[in-house]
Amino acid sequence: MKKSKGLSILIILVVLAAFLLSNALYTTPENEYSVVKQFGKIVSTNDQAGLGVKIPFVQDISYVPKAKQIYDLPASEVITSDKKTMIVDAYVLWNVTDALAYTKTLNASATTAQGRIDVIVYNAIKTTISSMTQEELIASRDSAVNIQITESTLDDIQINDMESTEELDENGNNVPASENQKTEIILISDRLINCIGDQCNQYGIKITDVKIKVLDLPEENKEAVYNRMITERNNIAAAYKAQGESEAQIIRNTTDAEVKVMLSEAKADADAIVAEGEAEYMRTLSAAYNDADKADFYLFTLQLDTLKESVTNGNTTIFLDKDSPVAGIFNGIE
Repeated sequence: MKKSKGLSILIILVVLAAFLLSNALYTTPENEYSVVKQFGKIVSTNDQAGLGVKIPFVQDISYVPKAKQIYDLPASEVITSDKKTMIVDAYVLWNVTDALAYTKTLNASATTAQGRIDVIVYNAIKTTISSMTQEELIASRDSAVNIQITESTLDDIQINDMESTEELDENGNNVPASENQKTEIILISDRLINCIGDQCNQYGIKITDVKIKVLDLPEENKEAVYNRMITERNNIAAAYKAQGESEAQIIRNTTDAEVKVMLSEAKADADAIVAEGEAEYMRTLSAAYNDADKADFYLFTLQLDTLKESVTNGNTTIFLDKDSPVAGIFNGIE
């Protein structure tokens, strides 16, 4: 009986020990912080994954996520330095870096943290964009750009939000922009992160990135801006067209003048060749009929050709001088 009672007490003690041990041990996951509280007061935090020990029934465990979280800010209107209104819609990537500060200041509430982030990021967006012109804002919204500065592009670049590779002279002054100098447009997300700085440190959180989803004009301004853009592009197109027509007319006039000169020269060469050929023809005839008998025979053949042409189209009547050599043929005179 005593042995049975002792065994029961041992079992109870083992169960009680196991129960106490299970309440004394806790596990910290890989992607979370564990926060140990005693009567609502934070005793310690743990950022290392594995088992931990706490006082059973006295201390409680809560967990805070380590992983990056996303917060989508509401779209808002901001005004650029050149007084242009823009609609900005952004989102934020953030994570907890100090579980103790996060729990003390924000009660480990993601909703409360997002409220603080909303205010901080909105102020950073407002401050950053108010220092930029609309051109600078559009140029730096997507990605950093390296621009190769040359003499032909200096007049086209009107962006002040640049971080250039200008060198200093011996007096410490900036060397003016020169050919082949590189200039980098600063990415707007980098500007926002710099503006935010360490404002979130007091809450135990860190904003790792701010991305602009939409950067657009207000709806009421879009049509007027689009119409102005269309008008500007039409003016540019008209200027290009007029310039092209002017250059084309110059080319046509130059070509016409060149053609006239070429035709004139070709006609002169042709006339010279014809004259030379006729002179050669006459020389050949003179050589062939250089005595009286040959000349008379040539004259006779010409008269026969003329007679042949006169009896065409049904005309069979001819009039000849009685002394003509051709008349002599019809009269039997040799």
